[in-house]
Amino acid sequence: MKIQDLLKKEVMILDLKATSKEAVIDEMITNLVDKGVVTDFDTFKAGIMNREAQMTTGLGEGVAMPHSKNAAVKEATVLFAKSNTGVDYEALDGAPVDLFFMIAAPDGANDTHLAALADLSKYLLKDGFAAKLREVKSADDVIATFDAAEDENKAAEAPVAPKAGEDFIVAVTACTTGIAHTYMAEEALKKTAAEMGVAIKVETNGASGIGNKLTADDIAKAKGVIIAADKAVDMPRFNGKPLVNRPVADGIKKTEELINLVLDGKAETYVAKEGEANVQTEEKLSAGQAFYKHLMSGVSQMLPFVIGGGIMIALAFLFDNILGVPKDSLGNLGSYHQLSSTFMQIGQAAFGFMIPVFAGYVAYSIAEKPGLVSGFVAGSIASSGLAYGKIAYAAGGEATSGLAGVPSGFLGALVGGFLAGYVVLALKKYVKVPRSLEGAKSILILPLFGVIITGLLMLAVNIPMSAINTALNNFLNGLSGSSAVLLGLLVGGMMAVDMGGPINKAAYVFGTGTLAASVTSGGSIVMAAVMAGGMVPPLAVFIATLLYKNKFTQEERDSGLTNIIMGLSFITEGAIPFAAADPARAIPSFIAGSAVAGALVGLSGIKLMAPHGGIFVIALTSNPFLYIVYVLIGAVISGVLFGALRKAK
Repeated sequence: MKIQDLLKKEVMILDLKATSKEAVIDEMITNLVDKGVVTDFDTFKAGIMNREAQMTTGLGEGVAMPHSKNAAVKEATVLFAKSNTGVDYEALDGAPVDLFFMIAAPDGANDTHLAALADLSKYLLKDGFAAKLREVKSADDVIATFDAAEDENKAAEAPVAPKAGEDFIVAVTACTTGIAHTYMAEEALKKTAAEMGVAIKVETNGASGIGNKLTADDIAKAKGVIIAADKAVDMPRFNGKPLVNRPVADGIKKTEELINLVLDGKAETYVAKEGEANVQTEEKLSAGQAFYKHLMSGVSQMLPFVIGGGIMIALAFLFDNILGVPKDSLGNLGSYHQLSSTFMQIGQAAFGFMIPVFAGYVAYSIAEKPGLVSGFVAGSIASSGLAYGKIAYAAGGEATSGLAGVPSGFLGALVGGFLAGYVVLALKKYVKVPRSLEGAKSILILPLFGVIITGLLMLAVNIPMSAINTALNNFLNGLSGSSAVLLGLLVGGMMAVDMGGPINKAAYVFGTGTLAASVTSGGSIVMAAVMAGGMVPPLAVFIATLLYKNKFTQEERDSGLTNIIMGLSFITEGAIPFAAADPARAIPSFIAGSAVAGALVGLSGIKLMAPHGGIFVIALTSNPFLYIVYVLIGAVISGVLFGALRKAK
C-alpha cells in the first residue's frame, strides 16, 4: 500500500485557521469526524494528546505528524493540512510548523498500513519535498507531489556499499509508538551521513517490526554504533563496539553530533552485562524507576482481564437484582437466573486470570520470556493459596498453619512477580552451560529451574502474604465511619495529583486490587472512591470554564466542553492540559474536590463492582443517585476553586 492510498483528498485542509497547537489538533480532528473517518472526537483526541504528552510530534523543519492508533478510527487515513501563517507547535527545533500530517490508524491496523505510514516519514526529509508541499494549491497537487517523488523513495533495505577508505557506521532507531520518529531519525541519519561522506546502515525498530536488520558482519565492519531510541533494543550484539546511546529526538535534530562522536573516537566502548538482553534502558533506571516500570508492565497486561471480567460479574448481580431472587435463595445472588449464571461464569473465567497475568508480566518485564512462566506460577500460587501447611494436610498430617490454603491475592502476586523475575535473572547470570547447550538454556533450563525455585519459595511467601491479605480484606470489608472517610479522602485525592501518572496509577491499582475479594459481596468502597476522585478533575474544568469565562480563552472554553464526556467516562487525563498550563492553581484545586468526593463516598459506604466505566457503570454502584451527587459536589468544589484562583486572561 502506497502512502497516497491513505492521503484522502476529501479530508485535506489547505488553509488551517487555528493559531495554537491544541486548536490545530481540534480543527483536524473535527474534519476527520465530519468526514466519517473518526467516530468519536473525544476518544481520538485523548489518544492524540497522550502521544503528545510523551514527546511532541512537531518533528522540526516546519513538519508535524500527530498520530494515534485508536478505537475511534474507522479506516486508516492520513489528513494533510497546511497553515499559511505557521503555528507554535512546540516542535523539536522550536520553529513554527506549517505542514501537518494527522495519522489516524484503527486498532486493527495491520503491518501494511504501518509500513505505508512509515514511508511518509521518509518522504518528508527528502531535499525540497516539503518546499513543494508548501506551494500546493489543491488536493490533487498534494497527491501529484507524492507521485512525483515516489521513484526517489529508496527502500530502507537498500544495500550499503562503503567505498574504499570510507568510514562506515551502523545505527538503530526506535520510538515508543514506532510510527513516526523511528523513521524520521533513520532518514535524518542517512541524509546527514551522506552529506559527511560516511556510509551508514540504519536498523529501524518500528511498529511493523524490525527493518533493515543489522547483521553480525555489519556490526563487525562498523567503526561504531549509534542508538537513537526511546525503548529497549537488542544490545548485547554491540558488545565491545564504540557506542553512542541517545533518545530518538537526538537522532532527528543532532545527527551530525552523533556521527562525529563515533568518527572522533569519543564514543564509549559498550560492555554487555551477562544475561541481560536490554541493558540499554535498565542501566539508566533508578531502583524506584525500575520498580515502577515492572509494576506498570504487570498492571497494563492485567487491566483488560480486570475490566472485562469485573464488569461481567457485576452485570450478573445487576441482572439478578432486576429479575428478582427469592429471599431463601439470596445466597445464589449473581447466579440464580440462567442469564446471570452465564455472565458470572464468563466473568469469573476472565477475572481468574487477573492475578497470574499480573505476576507473569511483572516477571516478564524483569527477565523477559524465561521469566514469564515462573511469574504465572507465582501468581497462580498467590491466587490459589497453596502453602506448606496445605501440603502437610494433603499428605495426611496436620496443617502447620491455619493460613494454609488462604489466597494471598494481589499482594502475594506482587511479591511473587518480582521474586520470579529476579530468580530467573539470577539464573541467567550464574548458571553456566557449555556453548552447545546455550540454545536449550532459555527454553529448558531457565523455565524449569525458575519454576522449581519460585514455586518452592512462594509456598513459604504465601503464608505471611496470606495473613496480610486477609487482614487487609477484613479491614476493607469492615470499613465504616471515620476509617472509610479517611481512606476515601486519601485515594480520591491521589487520583488528582498527577492524573494518569504514578500516584494516580497507585491509587487505581490499589482500588482494582480490592475488587477480587469484594465483588461477590457487593463491590469495593475503595474502588468507588477511586473512580469518583478520578471523575472530578475533567468535570471541574468544565465548571471552571463555565463560571469564569473571562479567565479562559475561547479555545479553553471549547476544550472545557469536551471534558464533560471525559469526566463522565472516568478519563482523568482530560484535565492534563489545564493542569500542565497552570499547575500551581489547577492541581491543588483538583485534589481538594477529588478528596471530598472520595471521602463522601466512604462516609456513605457506597460500593462499586466495576473497575472502570464512569457514568456507564453507575448502575453497578450500591447507591447510584448519591454517587452522582458526590461526584458533582467534588467537581463544583474543584471548579470554583480553580476558577477563583486563576488569573483573568
